[in-house]
Amino acid sequence: MNILADKVEYTLGLLQQAVADYAGDVVFACSFGAEDVVLLDLLDKHHIPIRVISLDTGRLPQETYDVMQIWRKKSSLDIDIYFPDAREVEKMIKQDGVNLFYDSVEKRKLCCHVRKILPLKRALSGAQAWVTGLRQEQADSRANMHAVEDDQAFGIKKFNPLIMWTAQDVWDYIKSHDVPYNALHDQFYPSIGCAPCTRAISVGEDPRAGRWWWEQEDAVAECGLHANPIKK
Repeated sequence: MNILADKVEYTLGLLQQAVADYAGDVVFACSFGAEDVVLLDLLDKHHIPIRVISLDTGRLPQETYDVMQIWRKKSSLDIDIYFPDAREVEKMIKQDGVNLFYDSVEKRKLCCHVRKILPLKRALSGAQAWVTGLRQEQADSRANMHAVEDDQAFGIKKFNPLIMWTAQDVWDYIKSHDVPYNALHDQFYPSIGCAPCTRAISVGEDPRAGRWWWEQEDAVAECGLHANPIKK
């Protein structure tokens, strides 16, 4: 029995269910991490009509822009890029400085709010459902998430079609299908966000240890996109 093939079929079924249930009014929020390029490959190869968006925070690593450009050229997908409001960024930086996120958890969350949450709200405006590349295995904060949820923060349905995939599943798929991915993954970056807020991890460290590593251990390593109250 091919377990990965079964997971792929399950994932495709969820993606097709999202389109069928919500009349194609579905958005995939792609950050071009390993999980997200798997979903891009499935959407592209199976011609699933889900709109793809990505958030350019203005602080992304060059490697993220590189893989973004590769996908824009190689696939049939239209990828819409959303940016933070320049006035909001200017106001935030004038008040707290360009690297405010190092000062406190509250200021880090403010930066995420301005650069990620508000642009995502614009991207999801009018949509009935959105798709993510979340996996339960990624972090304790994601262990209780499900394949289909009511996202109370954005007021729409949320589909997590890779929720039961392991990291090994993701990389087996990428390698067997020759899927373009972010080069930082080969430099021990399992989780990739903004450049100043992401670092490589050491052997044995938690996969999320490279995100906001300067904060206290009990701080939730989430930017706010997925840390909101969610019910099954």
